[in-house]
Amino acid sequence: MIWHFIDTKSGSGKFNMELDIFLSEICKNDEAFFRLYRWIPYTISLGANQKFEEIDLNKCKTDNIGVVKRPTGGRAILHAEEITYSLILPISYGLSAREIYNKVSITLSAALTKYNPLLASVELEQNQPNFKELLNTPSGGLCFASTAKSEVKYKGKKLIGSAQRKMNNVILQHGSILCGKTHRLLPEYLADKSDVEILKKELADKTTEIETITKEKTDYSLLAEIIKKQFETDWNFNFTNSTNLIISKFVD
Repeated sequence: MIWHFIDTKSGSGKFNMELDIFLSEICKNDEAFFRLYRWIPYTISLGANQKFEEIDLNKCKTDNIGVVKRPTGGRAILHAEEITYSLILPISYGLSAREIYNKVSITLSAALTKYNPLLASVELEQNQPNFKELLNTPSGGLCFASTAKSEVKYKGKKLIGSAQRKMNNVILQHGSILCGKTHRLLPEYLADKSDVEILKKELADKTTEIETITKEKTDYSLLAEIIKKQFETDWNFNFTNSTNLIISKFVD
């Protein structure tokens, strides 16, 4: 099996989501794709079932914040100071969606511990919230306002948020590894302004970030390299760097 590694650095929301979809469409039974990327400009992504009307598009335009739909479900995220990963794995690989989710979280947790010993206390959420009930709360549209089972948290606060979707014969999973605090500004960009300060406080209470824990700026290149090596170790393979090959195919 060929494991393709793709590092596209920073791209727009449209580019990032379309490339994830593209990889899901071209993935064969004997290959997998793992990509790391960031977002310029900062971008709000909406879950597949959310509506653009939930976002204050005029304020986003004024503040140069992109808005895009994710192919996966879940709720809104402001992608800012973070590393995002995506994994495209054929169903023929033999792991269920739940097993993939759990294994990815274990690998990312190990990578964070190697990045900085202060992150050694990360753990996986053991409980699954009632998402139907959560959607009816003021924070129901915010992804990081709750932690799903097997997501990575630090001292009870969500640090990595992930989402999955089965697309044809593959599982697409991608997620945000929070590095800085800018993601907490998401409530300012909601169309409904009635609970902005309450929601900002809720995000501050329920989420944390690498820089908040380590008290230093994130070395994105180092973190990306550690994540890459941890996947090779935990999943027992060697990556093929396919960045240029994939980008050329995508552009064509």
